[in-house]
Amino acid sequence: MIHTSTRIFLGAAAGALSMLLFHQTSLQVFFWLGLAPYPAFRLALVPPLGVPQIVSACFWAALVGGGYGALMRQRGRYAWLTGLPLGMLGMLLIWFLVLPLKGQPAAFGWSMLPLVRSAIASLMWGLGVGILFPMLLPRRPRHDGKSWSQRHIVV
Repeated sequence: MIHTSTRIFLGAAAGALSMLLFHQTSLQVFFWLGLAPYPAFRLALVPPLGVPQIVSACFWAALVGGGYGALMRQRGRYAWLTGLPLGMLGMLLIWFLVLPLKGQPAAFGWSMLPLVRSAIASLMWGLGVGILFPMLLPRRPRHDGKSWSQRHIVV
């Protein structure tokens, strides 16, 4: 059995990596297509601590990913699908909590392009967490009775 602290750490790692690999990449594709005003991986400083925007995004993604890791106990063929509800939860938190706290209208004022862009990027992040987290979990060697030397293919 994998300890809860290990699952939290690996969930946080999966959340931060997914932010870089899945979320920001999808935003960059939108920028290349002319559907986003800014490129991904922004280094603009974010208040109150003045850290780059990408660092802030990775921090929050790691925090939510750690919670996901604490809750996820199964590992199976379709475990990656559990990341999609996580992405939807992240999307709703951004729309109805983060944006109003920043003084912006909730859900981008129901403007369609930002809503779709945010939904796709958030779902890609959740999908990425669902894919990366099981990959990061430690594996146990199979006990099939073979010795170490019998497991290697001799060339």
